[in-house]
Amino acid sequence: MSDTLMVSVSGVRGLVGTDLTPEIVARWAAAFGVWSREQGAGSRKRARVVLGRDARTSGPMFAAAATAGLQSVGCGVIDVGLVATPTVQLAVEHHRAAGGIMLTASHNPIEWNALKFVGSDGIFLDTAAGTRVRELAAGNTLPRAGYDAIGGVEVDPGAIARHLAAVLALRGVDVGAIKRRRFHVALDTVRGAGGAVMPELLQRLGCRVTAINLETDGRFPRAPEPVPENLKALSALVRRAKADVGIAVDPDVDRLAIVDEKGRPIGEDYTLAFAIRAVLGKRDGGRGKGKAVVCNLSTSLVVEDAAKEFGATVVRARVGEAHVARKIIELKAVIGGEGNGGVMYPALHVGRDAPVAGALLLGLLARERVTVSALVARAPRYAIVKAKLECGARSREIGLDDVYAKLRRQFADAAVDTQDGLRLAWSDRWLHVRPSGTEPIIRLIAEAPSGADAERLIDEGRRLCAAS
Repeated sequence: MSDTLMVSVSGVRGLVGTDLTPEIVARWAAAFGVWSREQGAGSRKRARVVLGRDARTSGPMFAAAATAGLQSVGCGVIDVGLVATPTVQLAVEHHRAAGGIMLTASHNPIEWNALKFVGSDGIFLDTAAGTRVRELAAGNTLPRAGYDAIGGVEVDPGAIARHLAAVLALRGVDVGAIKRRRFHVALDTVRGAGGAVMPELLQRLGCRVTAINLETDGRFPRAPEPVPENLKALSALVRRAKADVGIAVDPDVDRLAIVDEKGRPIGEDYTLAFAIRAVLGKRDGGRGKGKAVVCNLSTSLVVEDAAKEFGATVVRARVGEAHVARKIIELKAVIGGEGNGGVMYPALHVGRDAPVAGALLLGLLARERVTVSALVARAPRYAIVKAKLECGARSREIGLDDVYAKLRRQFADAAVDTQDGLRLAWSDRWLHVRPSGTEPIIRLIAEAPSGADAERLIDEGRRLCAAS
């Protein structure tokens, strides 16, 4: 296997043809299949794994390899085809499958792909499970099936339809109110899997849709991460079409970003903040009292402000969907997610879900009868700055302890959280330094009332990283 293949709580990812080849995909899929059977999934007939992929050009090739790998260890395959990541998670639950594999590199550039592993509970694997799969993949032998025990393949063409039906049936989504508003939505699905699900969702909510990049061919016309600097075309579309709101999703449709009616990207953190308001903000008041909202350590203070407005308590977890998901379950949280536009609404399932986020956003706009910019203006604004430091595969895992110690001495008055790198926090600002789990980089994220204040925190973190 490639020494630079990246293995983390998010799964296994790498560069197509270099780190990730059909042989490597088949072996990791086989390892996951063996792990699935170890979990006591029952008879061979019941040891089935859901397999889906996003629109990347390497997807069909890797789907064939993953299918072969799973079959080779006696696992049946339920092929859901080109779908969103949350669709695979829901399909695992629907079929009571032993697990699921989603072939997607999420927001990574076009030259990447990955395997994301889902347990039988529909949630990405935790650290212990991921470690066992890694051990199996790295071992000398895997228990291959004989000619009479090879797993079968079945096709499930209804996974997307079930996903959409479940979103529209959510108690927290007032379909009637949304339809009455007749929203005009500008949409950008970056030629990813979103083209297979988002237009239909919006149309079924009574929206008029003006869209770009709906083709599901995986040939991203821009950097695929839905951050403000990548949404210039969507911003122009909102202004040109005079849309009520702009929506962008990432290639595997678990993250959603918003552009306001003036064509201004408002930042991914507002997706979760608005979802919290949609779920907790009923007019009878107090619905959030005593409730928990979970987000990760790099999520904006706008999420804390939204939760506190309705009496809810914010609990922060390590970065990574699996960490947030398990904290949501532990606390029985009413909603949670990440500041990258990922909303996790356990009323449906504990996974990031852009269709859910979109439906909650439109429900909030319908209920409040205000514009996106007006919603943003209601709460304090912060400036969030994100920076990356390139590093090798090994250096991202070592040498940061010295940086953390220097930062703690430099900012001795800050509240300290060390569960994922180092987070230093004050009442109205914070700095988070951590090695990325998906790229060979160190991430520095800061937030403060002004961009200049946030930049100063980033600069200090960058200086101490460079000096170590």
